[in-house]
Amino acid sequence: MRAKQRRAGAVPIITARQAASLISNGDCVYFGGSSAGHAVPEAIIDALRDVHSERGAPEDLMVVGTVPIGDWLATGLGFNKLSAPGLVRRVVASGLSNCPGLGQLALANKIEAYTIPQGVLAQLARENAAGRPGVITKVGLHTFADPRISGCRQSECSKEDMVALVDIQGEEHLLYKTFPIQVAILRGSIADEKGNISLEDEAYVGESMSIAAAARRSGGIVIVQVKRVAASNTLNQREVRIPGVLVDYLVVDPDQRQTYATEYSPAYAGKMRVPDGAIEPLPLDVRKIIARRAALELTPGATVNIGYGISNGIAVVAAEEGIYRSVTLTAEQGVIGGIPAPGMDAGAGTNYDMIAPQPDQFDFYDGGGLDVAFLSSAEVDRHGNVNVSRFGTKIIGPGGFINISQGARKVVFSGTLTADGLSAKPDDGSLVIASEGTVKKWVKDVNQITFSGAYAKERQQDVVFITERAVFKLTPDGLMLTEVAPGISVEKDVLSNIEFDVVVSPDLKLMDARIFKNEPMNLAERFHDRVVQA
Repeated sequence: MRAKQRRAGAVPIITARQAASLISNGDCVYFGGSSAGHAVPEAIIDALRDVHSERGAPEDLMVVGTVPIGDWLATGLGFNKLSAPGLVRRVVASGLSNCPGLGQLALANKIEAYTIPQGVLAQLARENAAGRPGVITKVGLHTFADPRISGCRQSECSKEDMVALVDIQGEEHLLYKTFPIQVAILRGSIADEKGNISLEDEAYVGESMSIAAAARRSGGIVIVQVKRVAASNTLNQREVRIPGVLVDYLVVDPDQRQTYATEYSPAYAGKMRVPDGAIEPLPLDVRKIIARRAALELTPGATVNIGYGISNGIAVVAAEEGIYRSVTLTAEQGVIGGIPAPGMDAGAGTNYDMIAPQPDQFDFYDGGGLDVAFLSSAEVDRHGNVNVSRFGTKIIGPGGFINISQGARKVVFSGTLTADGLSAKPDDGSLVIASEGTVKKWVKDVNQITFSGAYAKERQQDVVFITERAVFKLTPDGLMLTEVAPGISVEKDVLSNIEFDVVVSPDLKLMDARIFKNEPMNLAERFHDRVVQA
């Protein structure tokens, strides 16, 4: 069944199982929502799993999600429920980290898998809605997204070229191609009888209207899950994000949660501001040590992105130190200002100035709107390349990492120097390595290039690497050690745990001892003396 011109009047309300039954074999199904349950139509995902289990159909689906959806458990929530054999033929998302059920199928070469930069996918929905051929951008050049390297592929059976290299006025760009969408499955807070959708209680806006319009342009159908239905013409018009003219069916789930971790937070919905004291400080551990050192890279008035993973702690440190109002913190899902949420709720925010539609947020990022980006690193190599997208037996994907790292004026990468067994403890102003990690993360060559050091140097980008025991800078001559933690041996604890040679700065400094003390750093006292880099 495909979209037809709908008569004026009420939009049909159907069950989640009826919605799943509208999906045909081979369909491209685009799910709205983000990460760990933010605006995710979970009831319809449940029904799709159940219908396929009972009937063996639909099958061979192309499943798309701008942001990967799941709870990091292979048999858990979100896309993890869609890992039954035969259900999915291809997955297209910005990552697979929180849906390892599909990631394992891709690793086993049982499904096609493409991990496309998150900003590109968000913008691609908009281009698709407008009938344009794709997104033309420099985002992804010289990374695994570049077709000269991998073309976003994460499994050998992924044969279609979803990305092409193009020349525009003598400069290289990438063309990420649009594709038809047969079914769009989205979520809102409240629908009225005409199908107008308000997202007023959601922690995430995304690109819902673009996805709906792209499906309509493809001749597909649009199904929206909501918590409740109101009478026609009773919604606040400014809170309507998907117009009823694009909606074919409604599914009502009165039990839908705001996120997987949070049933409902009025702060996430922008309906209240929380006092600063309500934001719980981080315990003094390796994560906080790194976040504290990274926070020293903040300058007054700077607009910054706080990435996922270990970098996410910077927002909490900024709040704890009372400086978060002096900078503009952002998260790629659309949060501007305030404090991006940590942990499972990352992508939401509190005390923000606005939540932008995701394509608009990435337009801002791609255009150089970020003064500093704080991102995590899983592997670093001798060329200054960074890998966060694939290592060991895990397909992670880039998320918004490629857009953010290539668009920001300055990039600060954070991560421990080693992994698996590392125990590092602060000791009243110094650091003690109680046990060393068995896995070296600074390797000769990264497994997959998510950030190109050579391309960064070509563009004269300022790049800093922060670990719990040392700080490095990317220079024209390679990586240079610039700071070391008090109590740490440069040779034994740092250089011997790196698989390649790094230059030791002749002006090597000690990391600030306040980082390693279990008391506030009092950053606010001298914060406004810092200078914003042009």
